[in-house]
Amino acid sequence: MFGRSKEKSAPGRTEEAPVVELTKVGGKGRPTPKRSEAQARNQRPLVPTDRKAAARANREAQREARAKMQTALMTGDERYLPVRDRGPQKRFVRDLVDARRNVGEYFLIIAGVSLVLSMLAQPLGSTALVLGTTVLIYLMLAVVVVDSILLGRKVKRAVAGRFPDPERGLVSYGVTRALQIRRMRRPVPMVDRGASPR
Repeated sequence: MFGRSKEKSAPGRTEEAPVVELTKVGGKGRPTPKRSEAQARNQRPLVPTDRKAAARANREAQREARAKMQTALMTGDERYLPVRDRGPQKRFVRDLVDARRNVGEYFLIIAGVSLVLSMLAQPLGSTALVLGTTVLIYLMLAVVVVDSILLGRKVKRAVAGRFPDPERGLVSYGVTRALQIRRMRRPVPMVDRGASPR
């Protein structure tokens, strides 16, 4: 009455419960290691056993990294450049500056020549030469400031027209590069004067 089903099963037929296989989807395919095993595997000594060998290996790794960086500064390989020079926006600004004739790259040369002339003119008592070199330095400095402002505006416009989300500090990066003598720039210029940026 209570434990019997209303439907009678046919004689000689037994009902089997359906077999359900539980499988985990997306498992890692290996048993989870014990905590003690995982901790023992992750433990490393704070001080290496052979300090001389560790220091030698560290120096060798630093030497290789410096060699790769020097090569990258000469070839423009983005993988090993310093962090401050990496990225397509920095490369674009470098090319934009290197393709232009900048007044700032001549400032150090003219300032050095003027300083030497003023030092030679003082023992001779030539006040006119000292005054002329001083005026030349200040005039050159004013021209460099104006040229740097124009370059900064050009960099800002060009970067905004080419990249939707410009990085910060690109203007100062370009102006600083423009003040360096072309042969002394690192990474080395990869475009000729008058060429369009890559």
